[in-house]
Amino acid sequence: MKSDKPYRLTRQREVILEEVRKVCHHPTADEIYENVRKTLPHISLGTVYRNLDVLAEFGLIKKIEPDFPQMRFDGNTKEHYHITCLHCGMIEDAPIEPSGNSLKNLENALGNLTKHGIFGHKLEFIGLCSKCREKENGRIFKEKLNECIDTGGFK
Repeated sequence: MKSDKPYRLTRQREVILEEVRKVCHHPTADEIYENVRKTLPHISLGTVYRNLDVLAEFGLIKKIEPDFPQMRFDGNTKEHYHITCLHCGMIEDAPIEPSGNSLKNLENALGNLTKHGIFGHKLEFIGLCSKCREKENGRIFKEKLNECIDTGGFK
């Protein structure tokens, strides 16, 4: 959501924004901090966090809140979906477009059924990335599948 407050693109914000936008793996604040320090060696982690919040508030980046301990950031602010690895936590852009009447029809149907005003949706695909699948040869998949069956959902 874009803010109505005045905004200034400081040198720190510019460098942070550049770091977020130049990678596709949806970095954590710690990863961004490590890369930003190469250009701004005296910047603090707290400053990076505050500036990431400001950049997200003004719609220049997106915050991604996965079911993992660390928030991640996305330089691509266009509507798109993600694939999250249940083992390593890596988040990738899903190579499909979020357009189409079927999702709009689903939003409308859900709104009619629940009487909610539906403004959009979030859809995240979960599974194992190719590296984790190869490394674990299906063991993790079986564990997560059993967990899902036992608890009624993924943790």
